Amino acid sequence: MFSFKKKEKSDEDLTVPKHIGIIMDGNGRWAKKRMQPRIFGHKAGMEALQAVTIAAKEMGVQVLTVYAFSTENWTRPEKEVSFIMNLPVEFYDRYVPELHRNNVKIQMIGDTKRLPKSTFEALEKAEELTRLNTGLILNFALNYGGRAEINQAVQKLAQDVLDAKVQPADITEEMIGDYLYTSSLPASLRDPDLVIRTSGELRLSNFLPWQTAYSELYFTDILWPDFDENALKDAIVEYNRRNRRFGGV
Repeated sequence: MFSFKKKEKSDEDLTVPKHIGIIMDGNGRWAKKRMQPRIFGHKAGMEALQAVTIAAKEMGVQVLTVYAFSTENWTRPEKEVSFIMNLPVEFYDRYVPELHRNNVKIQMIGDTKRLPKSTFEALEKAEELTRLNTGLILNFALNYGGRAEINQAVQKLAQDVLDAKVQPADITEEMIGDYLYTSSLPASLRDPDLVIRTSGELRLSNFLPWQTAYSELYFTDILWPDFDENALKDAIVEYNRRNRRFGGV
């Protein structure tokens, strides 16, 4: 059994990433392998998310950002999109109480204006219920697109320059970070240390392009509904084999 520590690393003691991002991929293929409709896989994926969130919290992860629905996912079949948009409603009723008992704080990032009212309200209720919790932050990226995030940040920053609130020469990387969706997170936790993508795909698909500049990337063939605590441990073990130099020697 591994023991997890935040600073020390030895054969048995692993450094736990403070912020993990997960591209939860493979729900549809998981369902297809079982001769089931794609929506069956999305429901199983929600079960996996619940289990992985609690496992991550127990390991000492501080932020878990999950790619729940991208701006490009609207092109999927209408029935599938409608089902996915209803998942947060079911998630609130079925899973949020246990997460709340585990001191998990729920937040969301992305362009929420396009979300159905019921979807937005379910997540808003989850945020309100858990806002005083001090444990792991479960950060839902919903209707999220990395380029769209940067675009809206540039627009807001440009407007502040026009309004003489900001001088162009004073713009820094840290200031840009304050205009991104992840500004809702503590400054020291906005960038994922580790990004996990399931299902064997080897790309980030517009997930946190600014924040992942120095993230360690971990790809696994495991389909998301089959990703569990042991798979998360494997990813953290691999993370500990990396030498993060951040451009140095």
